Amino acid sequence: MGHLHTHTHSHKSKKDKNLFISILLNIVITVAQIIGGVLSGSLALLSDALHNFSDVLSLIVSYVASKLAKKKASTDKTFGYKRAEILAAFVNASTLVIVAVLLIIEAIKRFQDPHEIESGLVIWLSLIAIIANGASVLLLRADSKNNINIKSAYEHLFTDMLASVAVLIGGLLMKFYQVYWVDSVLTFLIAIYLIWVGFSLLKTSTRVLMLFTPEHINIEDVVEAVNNIPKVNKLHHVHIWGLNDDEFHLEAHLDFTEDITISEFDAILDDIEILLHDDFKINHVTIQPEFNKQDPKEIIIQD
Repeated sequence: MGHLHTHTHSHKSKKDKNLFISILLNIVITVAQIIGGVLSGSLALLSDALHNFSDVLSLIVSYVASKLAKKKASTDKTFGYKRAEILAAFVNASTLVIVAVLLIIEAIKRFQDPHEIESGLVIWLSLIAIIANGASVLLLRADSKNNINIKSAYEHLFTDMLASVAVLIGGLLMKFYQVYWVDSVLTFLIAIYLIWVGFSLLKTSTRVLMLFTPEHINIEDVVEAVNNIPKVNKLHHVHIWGLNDDEFHLEAHLDFTEDITISEFDAILDDIEILLHDDFKINHVTIQPEFNKQDPKEIIIQD
C-alpha cells in the first residue's frame, strides 16, 4: 500500500509539472502570435492567438484545480476539493464555445472586407505554434485519457495545434496565390471545430455536476446483480453519481427477505461492495438495510 501511494503521488506531481510546462509554452505562443497578427494583419493568426490565450487561462484553471483536488477533506468540506477539476473542465469548455462565437463574428466581418496580409510572418509563427502546441499535446496525452480536467486542457491544445496547421496552410495559399479571403474561411472553420469540441466537454462536465448517473453504469443492471445475492429481496431508492473522474458513489435502500443480524448484513455488504466495484467501478457504497418496512420499493424515488 505504501508503494501504491508513492506511485500515485509521483504520477500526480508529474501531471502538474506537465501542465506548468504547457502553460509556459502557450504564454510564449500567445505573445508571439498577437504581435505577429497585428504586424501581418492576419485575422486567422489573431484568432489563433485568442484561442491560445484561452488555452493559457484553461491550463491555469486546470493547474489550480489539480492542486486543489489534492487537499484533504475537513469537517466543513467533507469531500475536500475533489470536484474542483470537474468545475475546471466546465469553465474550460464554456470558454471554448464563447471564443468560437467571437471568432465567427469576426470572420464574417473580415470575409466581407478582406485585407492584404503579410503571409511570410503568418507562416513562420504558425510553424512555431504547431511545434509548441504539439509538445504540449504530447505532455498531456496520457493523463487526458483518465482525467476530465486534463482532457479539457488537452482538447484546448489539440484544437489549437490543428488551428495552427490551418493557419499555416492559409499562409501558404496567401503567399503563393494571393487568396486573402481564405484567412476568414479558416477562422470560421476553426471556430466551428471549437464549438463541436467545447460542447462535448460541456455536456460531459455538466452530467457530473448535475449528479447524473455515469454513462458506463446501467442502474437496472446494478439492481439485478444485487438482487441475485442470497437473502436480498430488492434494492430500491437508488442514487448513483460520480464525484469526479474516478470516484463513483451509490446510496440505496436494501430490503431483505428475512430479519438478519448486523453481522450477517456486514457480510452481505462486503459481497455487494466487491460486486459493485468489480462489475460497475462503483467504489463508495452506502446501504440502508430494511425488513418488512412499508415504503415504496421502486428503483428510483423522487424525494
